[in-house]
Amino acid sequence: MKKVVLAYSGGLDTTFCALHLSREKGYEVHAVLINTGGFTSEELSTIENRAATLGIASFTALDVTATYYASVLKYLVFGNVLKNQTYPLSVSAERILQAKTLAEYAFPSVPPASHMVAQERETIRCAST
Repeated sequence: MKKVVLAYSGGLDTTFCALHLSREKGYEVHAVLINTGGFTSEELSTIENRAATLGIASFTALDVTATYYASVLKYLVFGNVLKNQTYPLSVSAERILQAKTLAEYAFPSVPPASHMVAQERETIRCAST
């Protein structure tokens, strides 16, 4: 059985993707939540239980809150970087750290700088439309 690592938030879109990949495509789905500080322990427990209920092979929550603050968020705050001149640009700024963390989790033996040039792998696209 083919395996896939899915960035999983427990929301509608990623839940749809998990079900589609496992039931329709036949993948063994391993869900990974990259926590940048937006989840309580209760929410994480609920998401983990949802993943188990869906039949996801494994669920892992990686806490990168300290890394997110030290390498991204503090610079946005110090620089007063605002979206629409209104609120701190923090949500979209976390995506690069989430992608990097997921790639390092999925391919631990590949040096970080090589993730983009690692041997070609199948790309799975999942749209909930």
